[in-house]
Amino acid sequence: MNKTIVSTLSALAGVIIGAGTVGKLTRQSLEQEKSMSSKHLALFLMMNQWVKVKQQGKNLSEYFEKNGYKKIAVYGMSYAGETLIDELKDSNITVTYAIDKNADSIYFDIDIISIEDDLKPVDAIVVTAITFFDEIEESLCAKVDCPIISLEDILYEV
Repeated sequence: MNKTIVSTLSALAGVIIGAGTVGKLTRQSLEQEKSMSSKHLALFLMMNQWVKVKQQGKNLSEYFEKNGYKKIAVYGMSYAGETLIDELKDSNITVTYAIDKNADSIYFDIDIISIEDDLKPVDAIVVTAITFFDEIEESLCAKVDCPIISLEDILYEV
């Protein structure tokens, strides 16, 4: 009889521990998916605003020219970063370099460096990774003495 009770209690404990582990993993997975969903919604809304700007016949170079930014750097070389560089190609604005945490594995027609590298002086740095703007701005402020601007802010000001 004691073996039956011990066996039953052991099985019950195993079920409880297993259910707790599965529950924890499920919560972590849901939190990660919610975070990614929020990030992609923010990026979608920013790109939607960009489309509206283009439909109004405007170009982002107007913002930089108005503010006297002739040489800029772009932080974040995902879709938004590449699109920004492409839009500024035939303008008076020079993208001197890009900054990305994966600089070693990204190939583009401009220099891409890591935030740990020496950052050459530019008139402004545009952050395209808008969901991490505050952390990126804090890191960049310690290294440069120029405005650090969110691409999202530019799109609503142009």
